[in-house]
Amino acid sequence: MPSSPRALALTAAGTVLVAVAACAPQDDAPTANVTPAATAGPACTRDNLPTRTPGKLTVATDEPAYEPWFTGNKPDNGEGFEAAVAYAVAAKLGYAKADVTWARVKFDTAIAPGPKAFDFDINQFSITEERKKAVDFSGPYYLVRQAVVARKSAKIAGRTSLADLRDAKLGAQVGTTSYQAITQVIRPTAEPQVYNSNDDAKKALQNGQIDGLVVDLPTAFYITGAELTDTKIVGQLPQVGTPEAFGLLLDRNSPLTPCVSGAVGQLTADGTLKQLEQKWLAQVAGAAELT
Repeated sequence: MPSSPRALALTAAGTVLVAVAACAPQDDAPTANVTPAATAGPACTRDNLPTRTPGKLTVATDEPAYEPWFTGNKPDNGEGFEAAVAYAVAAKLGYAKADVTWARVKFDTAIAPGPKAFDFDINQFSITEERKKAVDFSGPYYLVRQAVVARKSAKIAGRTSLADLRDAKLGAQVGTTSYQAITQVIRPTAEPQVYNSNDDAKKALQNGQIDGLVVDLPTAFYITGAELTDTKIVGQLPQVGTPEAFGLLLDRNSPLTPCVSGAVGQLTADGTLKQLEQKWLAQVAGAAELT
């Protein structure tokens, strides 16, 4: 990933929303350990958890909160992928929707060392070993997918399967999971084009030198929603390599970490997280899965 924060955006009801996301810098690579705990212990109940406010769960995110992770900058409405995940975790811990209080905390403040003004924060935080020195993470609630972006007029714009992309001329940044997705998942007949940066790759897409550009899904939302508005997401690709993982962020050595991570593990095991991903990222956000 680039060293600057990655922005995310989605065009919704004609409004372009741009967000600064929690992508790991290139020198802060995502951790390879992305397997969540499967269960929460018997003490992981509303009556036993030592939250900031007894009987309440304080959840934080950034201001503003952007789509498709939230809807209408209103985390408490439970709409959008991360809002829905937060309430699902709360429910696993025994908290009703009315027991959840939202706080607004900037990304850089959340990942900095020191006591937190929340029980957990959800804000597209990439789990990395470097960040683990200052904060705790739950197990991953989302493994970042790769996606294909094309001009709306391109021949692949309406295609729906991997087989439909085999005759496409595709490009990606050199040395990335995106390039790996082209060669290992799509396997096009034409040699993929390689670029030194995503900026170079985007210019090639604009100029019609490639039919499609492969980037991670959060970047695809940003490109289509804010940078190149004559483009669209063709679809998401199956996982490849070691994906970047998003985790809930907690205070370092928080007593809540095992319980929160266990709740995430339960939501993974029972299929809830997959269902929420399909609803909010594939269906509502328009990033269909290519198979």
